[in-house]
Amino acid sequence: MRLALVGTGVMGRLHARTIAGNEWASLARVIEPRATAGLACAAEFGADWAPSLDSLSDVDAVVLASATESHHELALEVLKQGKPLLVEKPVADELGAAEEIVQLAENLDVPVMCGFIERFNPAVLAAARLVDEPVHLIAQRHGPYAPRIRTGVAWDLLVHDVDLAIRFLGEPARVASTAGYFHPRSAAGAEDAVDATLSCRTGMAMVSASRLAQRKVRTVTITELDRVIELDLLRREVVVVRESGPEAYPVVDREPLAAQLDHFLDLAAGRIDAAAERASILPAHRVIARVLS
Repeated sequence: MRLALVGTGVMGRLHARTIAGNEWASLARVIEPRATAGLACAAEFGADWAPSLDSLSDVDAVVLASATESHHELALEVLKQGKPLLVEKPVADELGAAEEIVQLAENLDVPVMCGFIERFNPAVLAAARLVDEPVHLIAQRHGPYAPRIRTGVAWDLLVHDVDLAIRFLGEPARVASTAGYFHPRSAAGAEDAVDATLSCRTGMAMVSASRLAQRKVRTVTITELDRVIELDLLRREVVVVRESGPEAYPVVDREPLAAQLDHFLDLAAGRIDAAAERASILPAHRVIARVLS
């Protein structure tokens, strides 16, 4: 499958490496308005370079990894050309724009997928096989400040753990949140820390994101009545804790980005239900909109 990649920033180059290393795909074109960056990425991975989308008639699908603020316009153009689309999270940094993208994909019957990379984290996949009746979830996604990211941490970071909380507990009936604006280099209105409590039918989730930490933390703790399941998403480890003590749970380790690409290739080829994939995109976006309101 011939893929076009839009954007050669940090995530874009990771996608380029992953596509180039996949036996079922090839990186046909790199689309990047900055000529120096675009040509360098294209040369490294054996692709053509173009400064803009233009016609996509020579590719089979598109990975959109440009800056979040450009997602809306570019995603609509890709879908109008009938190309299956993997768009980095969030689909857009405004709920209405995200809904428009998903609705257009449905109207045109074009597969679309959001890059919720933690869905493919080996620790999450292992926990999904293990979790039975969760009642409480705590997630922390903290890290150092990254000036290149202009959106706040709710759309940039918290959306991942909201997506996981929905997976394990369902969509929340109530959302309560607090946001903090601290860093002088942040864009106006872009929060640097946010904590939210999600009240769901079968339990509750407390999710926290911050870009003011001095080291990366990516943890999820899922509590059931008779045990606690601890996930380290950075180390891709799962530990089950009971009164008798902790026990490591086996994890099949694989790079999440590679697993995500395989899923997208199956989606684009029609081997995965496109309607179900579309339906899984907006719930987390809707919760983030409630968090910020």
